[in-house]
Amino acid sequence: MTDTVENVYLKGNFAPVHEEVIAYDLPVTGSLPVELAGRYLRNGPNPIGPVDLRTHHWFVGTGMVHGVRLRDGKAEWYRNRYVRGDEVAAAQGRPELPGLRHPLFGGAAPNTNVIGHAGATWALVEAGGLPVELDDELESVRYIDFDGAWPGAFSAHPKRDPVTGELHVVAYYWEWDHVKYVVVRADGSIRKVVEIPVPGPIMVHDVGITDSSIVIFDLPVTFQLDALGQGYPFPYRWDSDYHPRVGVLARDGDAGDVRWADVEPCYVFHPLNAYDLPDGRIVMDVARHPRMFATDVNGPDEGTPTLDRWTIDATAGKVLEERLDDRGQEFPRVDERLVGKPHRYGYCASFEAGPITHGALVKHDFERDTTTTHSYGAGRGSGEGVFIPRSVDAAEDDGWVMSLVYDAATDRSDLVILDAQDFAGEPVATVHLPQRVPYGFHGNWVPDA
Repeated sequence: MTDTVENVYLKGNFAPVHEEVIAYDLPVTGSLPVELAGRYLRNGPNPIGPVDLRTHHWFVGTGMVHGVRLRDGKAEWYRNRYVRGDEVAAAQGRPELPGLRHPLFGGAAPNTNVIGHAGATWALVEAGGLPVELDDELESVRYIDFDGAWPGAFSAHPKRDPVTGELHVVAYYWEWDHVKYVVVRADGSIRKVVEIPVPGPIMVHDVGITDSSIVIFDLPVTFQLDALGQGYPFPYRWDSDYHPRVGVLARDGDAGDVRWADVEPCYVFHPLNAYDLPDGRIVMDVARHPRMFATDVNGPDEGTPTLDRWTIDATAGKVLEERLDDRGQEFPRVDERLVGKPHRYGYCASFEAGPITHGALVKHDFERDTTTTHSYGAGRGSGEGVFIPRSVDAAEDDGWVMSLVYDAATDRSDLVILDAQDFAGEPVATVHLPQRVPYGFHGNWVPDA
C-alpha cells in the first residue's frame, strides 16, 4: 500500500501538469499519412488542487483532455484542457457549466474517456458523474443530461455498435441495488433503460457486446462505506465474499432474461472484444487481473493482468477460461469496425504491476496465435493503442496504430503512429508534443465528419 509520505500516482509521469497550453505546427519525424484527418484525444486524471498523499487514488484526479489535430499530412495543433467541473471553474475563476449535477458527485470533471458522438465530443466517467460536452477545441460546454432522460449515472466505457452507431452502456452507482443497461441512439437520445438487479454495490467499468447480446460483469469489487468514512475518495475494495459471475442479456431482452455464468475470482476492467458463436456461446477476450484493490487502495496494483479468453455458455451457466498471453498487459483494443463481431487482431499496452510500468505495445494475431511487439526504447512508455483503418473498407489490420509515448529522458511525450502491418518496424510518424502527457486512461481517434 502507498505510504503516507509518497504516492506513486503523483510522481514521475503520473504527476499532473499545471498549465493549459496550445502549440501550432508541431514538429514531425517521419511522414504523417494524408488519410489521417481528425483529432486524437485522450482523457486522464490531473489533480488541480491539493490532495492527501495517503488516500489519493489514481482514478479520482480532475479530468484533463489532451488533443492533437492532424490534417493534410500536418500536425496542426496540440492543446490540453481541464474538463471544467465545478472545482476547475472555481480554481480558474470561470463560470460553472450549465446542466444537472449528481447529488453526490456534484460538478465532477470526467477523467476517464473521451469520444465523439452525436456530432460532439464527450468526456466520460462512471459511478454517477454525467458526461461533459466539449467543443472541437476541447473547451467544456455543458453537462449532458439527455434532455431530462438521464438514467442517474453513465459509464466511462460505452460500446458503439458499428452498424447502428448506438452506444451500449452498463452504469452503476453505490446506492443502487441494480445496474442499468442503457442504449443511446446515434443522435444522443436514450432509447432504452433496463434495471438489472445485482447482490451488491459493484464497480462495473466496461461491458461486452455481440451482435445478439450484452455481457455484464458482476465481479468482487464493491463499495465499502467504512473506507469512505476513513477519508478515501475511491472507496471500492476487493470483496472475497462476493460471488463472481458474468451475465448475458439479449439486446432486446429485459431484466428477467439475464442468464448468469460463474467465473473464477478476478477483476476485469476491459474486454478486448466479444462475439457470438454459431452454437449460441459467446467468446470474449479480456484483460484479467487476479484481484483488485485488496492490498493497494491507491491504484490497480494486485499482480500481473493477463490476456484471457472466456467462452461463455450462458445456457449451462459455465465459462471456459483460457490464458492467451501471460505477459502483463492492459488497455486492450480492437478495430472498432469489428466491435461485437469475430476479430483476428487485437492491440494491448504492456502494463506491469508493482509499481505500474508502461512500455511496449503488442499486436495479437489470434488466427496464427502469434504476438508482435513494438518497443519504443529505454525509458519510453506507451499508453493505450488505437487502431485507425486506412479507409472504411480496408482490411482488418490495414491502417495505423496510434498512441501517446512518454520519454523519461526528455520529460516530454510524443504521438507515435505505427503501420499496423509493419508493427515492429520504425514508426510511420512521430509528432513531438510541447510537454508531457501524464499517464492516463482512454483515448480515441475522432475523424472529421
